[in-house]
Amino acid sequence: MAENEKSIGEIAWVDLTVGDAAPIRDFYADVVGWTTTPVDMGGYNDFCMNASSTGEAVSGVCYARGSNADLPPVWLVYIIVENLDHSIARCLEHGGRIVSDPKDMGASGRYCVVQDPAGATFALFQYAESQA
Repeated sequence: MAENEKSIGEIAWVDLTVGDAAPIRDFYADVVGWTTTPVDMGGYNDFCMNASSTGEAVSGVCYARGSNADLPPVWLVYIIVENLDHSIARCLEHGGRIVSDPKDMGASGRYCVVQDPAGATFALFQYAESQA
């Protein structure tokens, strides 16, 4: 595992996916003080939100397009799991449901957006084998 990666059970990342990301990016930049970096999504930009003190990316603000089109407008946490398929099966066995089918994140890994039995939405994330 790379030095800056987190461990199983930790929150790896948090995203906010909305219909119009640019004004929401500006809202958080002004209210929280984050700086922003565009992320090319092939025809439009999503945004990394960076801590103003360090420049470190701390979250994302994304358009509800492409693979994000079916995501709800909530702050979505990505929780690291050892085996995504196993965790999805356990989620379903315990009364959870799949919100968005598993998706690849390129060389980073795979994720799946799910809901717990109370309806809280979150993502399960597994690092790519080459990074585990």
